[in-house]
Amino acid sequence: MNEDVAPRVIVVMPAYNAARTLVRTYSDIPAEVVDHVILVDDVSRDDTVAVAKLLNIQVVVHRQNLGYGGNQKTCYDTALAEGADVVVMLHPDYQYDATRIPDLIAPIVAGETDMMLGSRFLGDPLAGGMPRWKYVANRFLTTVQNRVYGLALSEYHTGFRAYSRKVLETIDYHANSDDFVFDQELVGQVVRAGLRIGEVPVPTRYFAEASSVNFRRSTVYGLSTLRSLLRHRSAVRAAPTTTRHGTPAGER
Repeated sequence: MNEDVAPRVIVVMPAYNAARTLVRTYSDIPAEVVDHVILVDDVSRDDTVAVAKLLNIQVVVHRQNLGYGGNQKTCYDTALAEGADVVVMLHPDYQYDATRIPDLIAPIVAGETDMMLGSRFLGDPLAGGMPRWKYVANRFLTTVQNRVYGLALSEYHTGFRAYSRKVLETIDYHANSDDFVFDQELVGQVVRAGLRIGEVPVPTRYFAEASSVNFRRSTVYGLSTLRSLLRHRSAVRAAPTTTRHGTPAGER
């Protein structure tokens, strides 16, 4: 990244029925480091689009519901077209603390990492209201993922992430699922590409208006994540030997 030119930082928000929390989420985005905000609406049934336009956010509206992963594909396509050097993906449900964006992107801007995760588990997510069953499921999946990827991250299942332009131009994120497992398939692509992953702590909030995947969908997501790890292992065995540059959490 050119040290003489400030990177263009764009926040993307994959949205579905986020009208009740969008204003609060947007208000916390630090204008001093974020150049542009894009919201992609996946055929919301509430006033998400109207609220976003009142906030002067760039809005892209899908003609049909494409799912969480499909929404992110549009988010990243649009951000790259708008000249982003760093892309922050932020859920618009006010669950994650957007004031932490400067900390999230700093290692990417400094050239130390290529992808950053905002981790709830570098703090106490139970104190923030995370249901215990989600806590247990997250711990299990993260443990398995660390073993497969050879990393030591505290969490992979966060809706607060940042990517360098290099990441989004290197991996084929369009090949990933349109469902919730998109996030985990993308992580696997980043690891296989030998790109560096880091994390910073982020406090979260659990409340009635915040979006939450129910137990059944979470079970499907968990099984899909495990299948993505099997595919990852198969891809690694089939590929030529390369050096992996994933950054273990304890080494930063």
